[in-house]
Amino acid sequence: MKFQIRGKNTQVTSALKDYVEKRLGKLDKYFDNSPEAIVTLVVEKERHRVEVTMPINGYILRGEEESMDMYSCIDVVVEKLEKQINRYRARFIKKNKALSIKDILPGQVEQPAEEEPKIVRTKKFAIKPMPLEEAIMQMNLLGHSFFVFSNAESEEVNVIYRRKDGNYGLIEPEF
Repeated sequence: MKFQIRGKNTQVTSALKDYVEKRLGKLDKYFDNSPEAIVTLVVEKERHRVEVTMPINGYILRGEEESMDMYSCIDVVVEKLEKQINRYRARFIKKNKALSIKDILPGQVEQPAEEEPKIVRTKKFAIKPMPLEEAIMQMNLLGHSFFVFSNAESEEVNVIYRRKDGNYGLIEPEF
């Protein structure tokens, strides 16, 4: 497995780098070719956060964990990624029953114990063009963490969302 390990507000020591490579290297058994893992280690005040992104066959596996200890964050992220890999393999096998398991990913295939999530409600609403500031105000008035709207400037459907840090994010379509 190839690694890109970056530190944000922290120095990536060789011990930390070795620990990341050892723990994430454990995931290498699931893949024939060596995927690339992009690891970001962040320290903000006394909080430590680990973000891991692995692009695989058009899918993106991503895990993020925050706690007081960097090493425990790494352990939890590896567990999250293993669960995602097993879920991904089970879904892929369902869609491609003609392929053998060896053609997909090596190793035992475990069916997820929990049911797959399904759509239980569909909601339709009229979208009116509005500027970004009005969309933020509407989202806050509704008490939602995201808001879908037609951007008056670009005339495209956009999504505004509240980030964990209290700021806002904007999702714009790209065709």
